[in-house]
Amino acid sequence: MESKYQRVMRTLKEDILAGTYKTNDKLPTESEMMVMFQVSRDTIRRAVGQLENDGVIYRVQGAGMFVQDKKNKIVKQSSKIIGVITTHIADYIFPRIISGIDKVISQEGYSLLISNTHNNHQMERKSLINMLDLHVSGLIIEPTQSALENPNLKLYQEIIDNKIPSLFINAAYPGVSFPSLITNDENGEKKIVDYLFSLGHESILGVFQVDDLQGIHRMRGFVKSCQKHLDISYKSNIVMYKSDYKLEKITDKIEDFLQLHKNRPTAIACYNDELAIKLIDFLKIKGYAIPNDISVVGFDNYEMSQYLSPSLTTVTHEQGHMGEKAGQMICKLIKKSPVSSISFEPRLVVRNSATQISSKQKD
Repeated sequence: MESKYQRVMRTLKEDILAGTYKTNDKLPTESEMMVMFQVSRDTIRRAVGQLENDGVIYRVQGAGMFVQDKKNKIVKQSSKIIGVITTHIADYIFPRIISGIDKVISQEGYSLLISNTHNNHQMERKSLINMLDLHVSGLIIEPTQSALENPNLKLYQEIIDNKIPSLFINAAYPGVSFPSLITNDENGEKKIVDYLFSLGHESILGVFQVDDLQGIHRMRGFVKSCQKHLDISYKSNIVMYKSDYKLEKITDKIEDFLQLHKNRPTAIACYNDELAIKLIDFLKIKGYAIPNDISVVGFDNYEMSQYLSPSLTTVTHEQGHMGEKAGQMICKLIKKSPVSSISFEPRLVVRNSATQISSKQKD
């Protein structure tokens, strides 16, 4: 359990790292901090004493406490740790990405420190501050809600100022010039929607998460495919959702389209395989046969998608290969070797969850 002085120290350090208190700014007095934190003077003195020892702040006799200039701060030697910050850790495609990273960096003598943001900016803030505090040798970061405005950009500037080798995976924040490893989400989605049109589907429902750039780019690929098939694609529609939506809220939107008498969807293109698997289960419960009544496709080629009944038609995400490439890239950055961003081209994987449209579905 965090003690009172540790809470004071952590809060002050977070505020300094986030830019609330800038270099040479005067900090509140001991008396003011006692009121702010509702703790004793001894607790405040212990916390600021530790921050002074760590080179985070400095005192001027008779004037108060101030934020130390990073240029004058005694820099601790970087650890042999590489930090990995992702939106999820233990499920879906993430274990294979993380395993790929670890496979490479462990051979270079580095250990992996993993942090999970749960796709939440506040959790991302805590993860970044923790990595900065631990003086990691490098950072591999999956952006959190990358399509939205990021409140943590000051911390990313801190990473840049501290010259910590860093890169992005799966997406990249605009304005943060880290190299990145991404999937060509737009092309991947266009390929799979083109495939649905080639099977004779005219009314396709796209379902996309729109608070991350992967979802935005996949939705753009859906639209590009529709533009290619303008004579029939006007019957298609899009459902948009956020990462914090419950499944029921998404399926309610989908069910509204399934109840249409005209232009009812005969195929659904899902943001990813995880959603597609849940949606297939939902449709089966509602009495739909997949793919005879409605085709469903995903994205990412999740390992379990081939074992479903029916097996899932999808497009590839490099997963383990992306992890290995990220591991190689971060090691090069640590050695100050030049690197270039990588965009992986997805491949269509045809299985059994999508089929030629029947005459019954056309009626």
